[in-house]
Amino acid sequence: MARIFWFIQTGVIAVIVTLTAMMVVRLIVDATDPNPFGWTARTVRRLSDWLVVPVRGGLRGFGIDTKFAPLVAILIVILLGFFILSLVSTIATTIVGVLLGLQTGAFVWVLGFILYGLLSLYNLMIFVRIIFSWGGVSYTNRLMRFLVDATEPLLGPLRRVVPPLGMWDISPIVAFLIIWLFQSAIAGTLLRGAPFHQF
Repeated sequence: MARIFWFIQTGVIAVIVTLTAMMVVRLIVDATDPNPFGWTARTVRRLSDWLVVPVRGGLRGFGIDTKFAPLVAILIVILLGFFILSLVSTIATTIVGVLLGLQTGAFVWVLGFILYGLLSLYNLMIFVRIIFSWGGVSYTNRLMRFLVDATEPLLGPLRRVVPPLGMWDISPIVAFLIIWLFQSAIAGTLLRGAPFHQF
């Protein structure tokens, strides 16, 4: 499992570095303002437009200068890479813990690792929902609809109980705290004595 995780982690980091380098080159080409019909400018645009054009449309919707699209694209790529690595780490830790519990006959560990993994996944879903909402992803998007439907059973009641701070909804922060408390309780009870390895 560690080797598989290393392979996925290396692949994701390689993609992040490649896309970041591509966006830096795009920034340099845009800043130097070469002949738009020259080979360099056309090639760089052809390679990077699939990522820059949607970001540029999103920035235009917020009234932000579209020349920052490559920088925002870099941030999006890094965030998506972080989400993927966190998800893979959560799944790998849960699988290894469950297998360890089954091998040793410690079925309490199996239950503990499953619950801990599900809470970590839920935490990640709330975090992705926050980032998507900041990015203006609407409920009509299939992934956003799934995230809202999955996380609203916790965030909805919290939103009614916890007042916003000005224009900021702090219910996700309270949700993170609640999930952390449950994970701490699971680690201190069901997973007591388990070799708790985080990838």
